[in-house]
Amino acid sequence: MGAISESMKDATRIPPKSSLPDNLPAGNSKPWSERLLSVFSDVRAGESASALLLLFAVFLLLGAYYLLKPVREALILSENGAEVKSYSAAGQALLLLCIIPLYGWVASKVNRARLLTGLTVFFAMNLAIFWFLGVRGFREGVIFYIWLGIFNVFMVSQFWAFANDIYTEEQGKRVFPLIGVGMSVGAWAGASMVSPMIEKFHLSPYALMLIAAGILLVSLSLILTVNAREIRLAPAEAAQSFLKPLGKEGGFQLILRDKYLFWIAVLIVLLNLVNTTGEYILGKLVKELAVQAGGNSKVFISEFYGHFYSAVNLLGLMLQAFATSRIIRTIGVRGALFVLPLLALVSYSTLALVPLLVVVRWTKILENSTDYSIMNTVRHALWLPTSREAKYKAKAAIDTFCMRGGDVLQAGVVFVGSSAGIGITGFSWLNVTMTVIWLLAAGRIYSEHRKLEIGKPVPRR
Repeated sequence: MGAISESMKDATRIPPKSSLPDNLPAGNSKPWSERLLSVFSDVRAGESASALLLLFAVFLLLGAYYLLKPVREALILSENGAEVKSYSAAGQALLLLCIIPLYGWVASKVNRARLLTGLTVFFAMNLAIFWFLGVRGFREGVIFYIWLGIFNVFMVSQFWAFANDIYTEEQGKRVFPLIGVGMSVGAWAGASMVSPMIEKFHLSPYALMLIAAGILLVSLSLILTVNAREIRLAPAEAAQSFLKPLGKEGGFQLILRDKYLFWIAVLIVLLNLVNTTGEYILGKLVKELAVQAGGNSKVFISEFYGHFYSAVNLLGLMLQAFATSRIIRTIGVRGALFVLPLLALVSYSTLALVPLLVVVRWTKILENSTDYSIMNTVRHALWLPTSREAKYKAKAAIDTFCMRGGDVLQAGVVFVGSSAGIGITGFSWLNVTMTVIWLLAAGRIYSEHRKLEIGKPVPRR
């Protein structure tokens, strides 16, 4: 693998200039709003306005996604099954092979505001099309499953790329846990609203698509407000860079040239491989339970996953609000990399020994809540010391293709495992093995991140 160029090494390490104040002392001079926010994170003078706007923007973004997630489960499981759900992930990865280079080309032509606007409006229009076809009886479970997987990773990736772009590394480590509270609250609120909307207001899964589209546009307006504010407050040189398109390097090219980015990619593949294998185990048992219960399977599955995601996101919210900032402050971003894989190791070892539905449900609640809070903040904070091109292009490639690449590997695991008839216990032991490899990848990132932090030269491949 080729050696990283000297210019790219410098770009990887130097965070962009930020218009936000850095290293301002905390204390009684802070207004009440910043003292209140400090309960959740170390927010300092002048940082609260943009942080709160981003918090609300990502709250809406995740709320929209979690309105759609039970819809996805209802369509794919009722029209097909847990196996087809796993195999559909391969379609996402194949599409992303074409989408990521196209996205990189567009990002080299427009500035960040137009990039984020175009992407959000495009996805909102897609939801209107799905609603139009769905109410007319089209079977769109597989297509919607593939689309939602791409939508989620792209939108969340670009939100955090933008957040990385406006904060320095020191600020990001402090403020990201607070912004992450918006993700946790939005995910919990979105999931919690599904059952009442279906039961009390008699809304169909397709009606939720239109509601989510409107929420996306409101979220975009908040992000653009932050963008305009930061350009106005930034030094002239930084403001000009924000208005320019990104460089011409592609996302895959950046990953292959940089050892640090390469190991982040490996970690994301392994993380998603373990998580989606666990999702398969849960989905298979839920499908069987829906058949045994009889009645409308779409409604049954929607309600089950609505309650499941509500529990996941409530626990995730508590971890994000009261644990994430303190964990990062105590053991750092690098140390926090090991929290989720160690938990997964214990969870799947337990599941392998006690393969019951209640065990699957609670191990997945613990795993997903930690993933959506502590691990989510940590993996986004890993991008703080990288270049703007890496933040937008390499991050998009890793958060989309590499994540869905884990899904493709998981589809292969499901196919081979189902053909061999290994069952829930066998899949659980496979996850234990993959989690050990995940821990080794986290160790490599720990080493590379430390080299970036202390300014040592990055070893050539």
